[in-house]
Amino acid sequence: MTKKKRSGNTSLVFPNRMYVFLIPAMAFFLVFWIFPILQLFYYSVTNFNGINYDFDFVGMKNYIKIFDNGTLMNSAKNTLIYTVVMVICSNLIGLAVAMLLNMKIRAKGLFRTCAYFPALFSAIVVGFIWSYVYMPGSGMIAGLMNLVGLDGSAFNPLGNFKTALYAIAIVEIWKGFGTTMIIYLAGLQTVDESLLEAGRIDGCTEWQLIRKVKLPLISSTITINVILNVIAGLKAFDYSFIMTNGGPGKSTKTLMFQIYEMAFDDQKMGRASAFSVMSFLLIILITVFMLYFLNKREVEL
Repeated sequence: MTKKKRSGNTSLVFPNRMYVFLIPAMAFFLVFWIFPILQLFYYSVTNFNGINYDFDFVGMKNYIKIFDNGTLMNSAKNTLIYTVVMVICSNLIGLAVAMLLNMKIRAKGLFRTCAYFPALFSAIVVGFIWSYVYMPGSGMIAGLMNLVGLDGSAFNPLGNFKTALYAIAIVEIWKGFGTTMIIYLAGLQTVDESLLEAGRIDGCTEWQLIRKVKLPLISSTITINVILNVIAGLKAFDYSFIMTNGGPGKSTKTLMFQIYEMAFDDQKMGRASAFSVMSFLLIILITVFMLYFLNKREVEL
């Protein structure tokens, strides 16, 4: 009596049916991601004002006007400065704190919680708190300056063209460095302690161990944190809106803030769409470059 051959696929869900479960996710992706992007490109070549759907095709006029009045270059410059400051400071502070909290110290869990605590607050709460911290005359920093005999009323970083952008960057660094620290801490805890002991036996100093052993071993963690901070910096909007409303002048107008103002204050949705397209391409270009550079650096290490 011949035995019947069993089918190679014993699963209750056949391969041709598995793709059915992708339909809801794909539909969601198409409706809430692909379609809005295509609509964005479409509106960018019209004079749509966001309210009246009786609009005309204007071609590349919106793109030309963006470059003509220097709006794109000013907001791009502010965004890039903001991003560079945030990436450097967040990673240096986060890595330093992570290394300290990775040591054998008392109340380590408490210190980790305190370092991460600012990340739990919403951007609105943090923005309003720091607005009072920066307030001239009666703010916290101004009050401390008065205590040591300095003029606290002259301290107004949010009202100064040269310092406003850096002042709001400090706020985002303060809020976000805890998340960066946690990621670095997770990476540092994967470093084999025997490698460090071997280095100490060979006469390596702690700085040499950090530079030659720890940093190369957590290079992938560095890549993750840098990319996350770059993305956060390029989409910066909250604190420039809450704390300075883009001012003084245009000193804190980022790409996202400029798009918001153009679309909802000026009611130039077509031009804002063109601005969004240019911002989208700029962000993609920067992100791809960063990924290429950092991944290449990981291979070299």
